[in-house]
Amino acid sequence: MFVKFKSFIVVLPMNELRRNDAEGLVTAGSIIKNTRVAVVILNWNGKDFLEKFLPSVLASTYPYLSIVVADNASTDDSVSFLKNKFPAVKIWENKTNEGFAGGYNRALKEIDADIFVLLNSDVEVTPGWIEPVVELMNSNNKIAACQPKVRSFHQKNRFEYAGASGGWIDRFGYPFARGRIFDECEVDEGQYDDAVPCFWATGAAMFVRSSDFFSAEGFDDVFFAHQEEIDLCWRLKRMGKEVYVQPASVVYHVGGGTLQANSPRKTYLNFRNNLLMLYKNLPKMMLLVLVIRMLLDLAAMLQLLLKGQWKNSAAVIKAHISFLGYIMMGKVKRSGTDTGAKTYNGMYGGLLVWDYFMRNKKRFSEIIRPKR
Repeated sequence: MFVKFKSFIVVLPMNELRRNDAEGLVTAGSIIKNTRVAVVILNWNGKDFLEKFLPSVLASTYPYLSIVVADNASTDDSVSFLKNKFPAVKIWENKTNEGFAGGYNRALKEIDADIFVLLNSDVEVTPGWIEPVVELMNSNNKIAACQPKVRSFHQKNRFEYAGASGGWIDRFGYPFARGRIFDECEVDEGQYDDAVPCFWATGAAMFVRSSDFFSAEGFDDVFFAHQEEIDLCWRLKRMGKEVYVQPASVVYHVGGGTLQANSPRKTYLNFRNNLLMLYKNLPKMMLLVLVIRMLLDLAAMLQLLLKGQWKNSAAVIKAHISFLGYIMMGKVKRSGTDTGAKTYNGMYGGLLVWDYFMRNKKRFSEIIRPKR
């Protein structure tokens, strides 16, 4: 398998193929159609995760596969470890840490594949995890991005926070997922095993067509990290594309590998980027939603203050100041030309905060009733 970089071509090992001698096609899943897949793992000081989880990726049996580790200026010994332990894996090195958004934007420009798989270093994959997603995407060319089902590595019978079984969003920009509402992660009992459209695919394990990724101009560098994948999926939908989840593919995610859940830095990025996402993608007639969301954020800030989480409370205020600064300085631009309200698959018209805290609805199926 060849991975083409700007000035050279690297030959990576390919797993043995089971082919139909008459037609030269893979016998299992002919819908794969020679689709070239590049698994790209963005790494920042994740040597321990690479040592633990990269072998599961290398054991993948998908025939047209290349594996690249894109290092985001790590200061640990990740690069030297990879060169010594996994010499067959191609390493792309960034000179500075440009976050999830910028790091992937730079790396993916140098990789030639039909589908990119953006995979966190703290993800364990399972046998045959690539094929079901590629088959689904090839069955419908409108599917620009897709995710597998994501379970918790530490509680393998539960969904994991980052994506669960397909990401949704409410009318005020609160992300949730099939199997996860706020911090409440359900036990996976097969209740969300249907492959369906959703609003966003998790950046922890996102399959995305390279052509669509570049047509949408990739991630927004301003986001740095957190919710950049939701912004990208929203822009893809506005281009007439679809986002899906394929639960026939399963991966296990550690989560919090770079920033812990209670990190003020993470709080800042999540609150700031959510406002940026709404500002960029809401039609003009719905910008009042942004004002309401900011008021809801202030209520969240007061709640953090009452809990004694001073730094996280201050991070919310900092996020709002930063957001307003970006707008006034013109550092972020509104996307597309939507002039009216649009409803997309995976978009909930209610208020998730009200459902969760006031109506005590903790499960996705209690909020979004399954279609009969």
